[in-house]
Amino acid sequence: MSTDSSKIRQYIETHFPFFEAGLKDKIEEVAILKNFQAGELIMRQGQYFKHTVLIAAGLIKLYREGDDGEEVFIYHLNPGQACALSIICAAKQETSQVLGKAVEDTVAILIPVPVIDELMKNYKSWYYFVLENYRDRFDELLLMLDHVIFKGMDQRLEFYLENQVKQKGNNQLSITHQEIAQDLNSSREVISRLLKKMEIDKKVILNRNYIEWLNL
Repeated sequence: MSTDSSKIRQYIETHFPFFEAGLKDKIEEVAILKNFQAGELIMRQGQYFKHTVLIAAGLIKLYREGDDGEEVFIYHLNPGQACALSIICAAKQETSQVLGKAVEDTVAILIPVPVIDELMKNYKSWYYFVLENYRDRFDELLLMLDHVIFKGMDQRLEFYLENQVKQKGNNQLSITHQEIAQDLNSSREVISRLLKKMEIDKKVILNRNYIEWLNL
């Protein structure tokens, strides 16, 4: 057994234990491991997918980029999740409409596109896993849309920071005001002003290199 094969099996057992035995064996047989450094682009708008992506370690941010370079955050992918968009685009041979970037050092299990149909047909646990991922991502998109349409920027910022803490499992967020502004499609000045108000309200502490979330 190769080192990568052994690692793939370990990741599957840890993060995808609900996969049936035959499916685990199949993924171990055909998949490859890919390491991405923090800040590295994993997917680009307009690219075709050669693999679908399972997250084994780390954290990925998906976002849209406008014509003028502005960015709008969509959602995060954590270990144990799959990129539903990569599954859809790979199956339909369509290009990606979003960008994916590693927020921290990330390990992905890449499953070749030609295998996807076989997994859908032969393994019920894969079929239900894909459906569950579609539903979860759709729910996240609806939640984000609700905040964009119905909430003010102060509420959106608070929701964003709370979600960041949950995703990263750490109440100390190493993120700049400019990065937050890009994710929320706002300006750095607006975000800085709102963060200062949140600090006055004792919801956060603004440090030189990180933001400490207090609203636990």
